[in-house]
Amino acid sequence: MTFEVVDSVFTVNLDNVLTLALAAILLLIGYVLVRKVHFLEKFCIPAPVVGGFLFMAITWIGHSTGTFQFTFDDPFQSVFMLAFFTTVGLGASLQLLKSGGKLLIIYWLVCGVISIIQNAIGIGVSRLTGLEPPYALLASAISMIGGHGAALSYGTTFTEMGYPIAKTVGAAAATFGLISAVLLGGPLGRLLIERRHLTPSNQNFTTAAEDVNQSEGRTLTSFELIQNVVVIIVCMAAGSIIAGWISSLINMKFPTYVGAMFFAVLIRNLNEKFHFYHFDFALVDGIGTVTLNLYLSLALMTLALWELADLVGAVLLVVAAQVLFMAVVAYFIVFRILGADYDAAVMCAGLCGHGLGATPSAIVNMTAVNDRYGYSRKAMMIVPIVGAFLVDIIYQPQTIWFISTFVQNLK
Repeated sequence: MTFEVVDSVFTVNLDNVLTLALAAILLLIGYVLVRKVHFLEKFCIPAPVVGGFLFMAITWIGHSTGTFQFTFDDPFQSVFMLAFFTTVGLGASLQLLKSGGKLLIIYWLVCGVISIIQNAIGIGVSRLTGLEPPYALLASAISMIGGHGAALSYGTTFTEMGYPIAKTVGAAAATFGLISAVLLGGPLGRLLIERRHLTPSNQNFTTAAEDVNQSEGRTLTSFELIQNVVVIIVCMAAGSIIAGWISSLINMKFPTYVGAMFFAVLIRNLNEKFHFYHFDFALVDGIGTVTLNLYLSLALMTLALWELADLVGAVLLVVAAQVLFMAVVAYFIVFRILGADYDAAVMCAGLCGHGLGATPSAIVNMTAVNDRYGYSRKAMMIVPIVGAFLVDIIYQPQTIWFISTFVQNLK
């Protein structure tokens, strides 16, 4: 840790280890507050969100007063996200995917349609207000579903096309979306469950999950523990290589975490057939929980809350419309399409997560609901797969169509 004065602002510089340590402390503070503050527990506000928001408030005070600021060295955020999706893949036995196959297709198509409507909302608001279409689209599916990565990528493209504040608009919209995602999902899931008196089901999917991932009730040997950890690391590395190959083939950046997740799915199911090593679901699931929470804690505590000040006028109207649309469609329509049961309620909480922010936000939302009301294996299996990759099959091509129709043709 070093201290210096930069442009009359007292600056605290945190290296990578101190940045990670701060995120971990904020995560623990979040868990304590959720347990102590009835409001937070009642409305299923995730622990990393609570801790992250506390620090965001501190940094906002420093920025608004011009007295202090923090700088971070954060190489771990992408690593934790990669590790989390790898553990999701290792939990994906084909037996489980077959059990939830129809619902997975339905959820995927629903998410695809929602992404189209999000872009339509953006263009509609731009026509009514005179907002330039690139800025409207950056505040639509690009940042709501694609998150900060997509916002930066498309923002760079729009900047090169002559829209100078495109990257700033995209980053601010993605930040607003991420915050909205983690604040909306848990309370919406709770509202659906409480008003309809829903309880976790005991359908075949749950039984299959328990059978496939059941614990042997014994302590792992050191070698078995190391095997499980090494497999996670190898899947992360292999996924990165595969994602690079695919990116070169399709001439478009392919998410590294998607490559890792699907390579992990392959390894899990090959291991079920050939028994290369002793796979322990409880261990892998625990590692996934830790990496997910640390990822989100890092993501939130490093967000610049004041960037939302760049969302002015019509751009802010587009983003607000996206949040309102997601809340209404999840509560009144998607819940019924998915079966109007407990699993559907948890999946709607997840939909708010990756439909406004990112897939890890969806997992955190669903975990908060699961911790309070009971576990939904359908939701925890289907939502990450759709949110991490499948929705891109619909979201990316139709977004490019919107750009070519409403942006490129105007120039």
